[in-house]
Amino acid sequence: MLVAARRVADYALEMGADIRRETVRASYDHMGAIVADCVLQAGLNYRSVVLPRVSTILERFPDLDRTSELVGLVARGETSRFLNWHHPEKVGRFEALVGFLSEHSVESAAILSNRLRDASFVLTLRDVRGVGPKTVDYMQCLVGIDSIAVDRHVRTFAKRVGVVEEDYDFLRSVFCYAADLLSVSRREFDAWVWRREASVSNPQLVFAF
Repeated sequence: MLVAARRVADYALEMGADIRRETVRASYDHMGAIVADCVLQAGLNYRSVVLPRVSTILERFPDLDRTSELVGLVARGETSRFLNWHHPEKVGRFEALVGFLSEHSVESAAILSNRLRDASFVLTLRDVRGVGPKTVDYMQCLVGIDSIAVDRHVRTFAKRVGVVEEDYDFLRSVFCYAADLLSVSRREFDAWVWRREASVSNPQLVFAF
């Protein structure tokens, strides 16, 4: 694992990584924005689809920053309008996450940040349908925890340097250790890898979190 981490870190240096200048994905003190971002991000273009919706939530629904307020939203059948999304899979996942957070008395972003540091809570959270390790790590990033969510860009970068292991936890540890070797925050390194691989796949786009 440490050999793989050194390989990742060395390659980043070879690429001239100016990691400390990276703008990391925003963290939120707004439960509606956190849950919406987590639910929408999977399989969608972040810049053109997810970010505008989360920005709208923060602007138009500042009062829906607590889980209890989201429970009321769900009860009124207003989830689709809130997300500006109508496919039942993501709507249902949003409502399931809201229900889970309510049942576990996770009322605010601050409480969520504390609970996400508890391994037993994380295991229980992963029992929610559609919530895997990447969603959990992504949620940690959204509440300001220094973590890396292993997505397709991380996997592509790993293969680029000869790290072919597919296991999620292994790759997360490798990239976390690589950030440590580079003496940068894991969130900054995650942002750099994301931007680099996204720009390689489509150099005409300017990406922003």
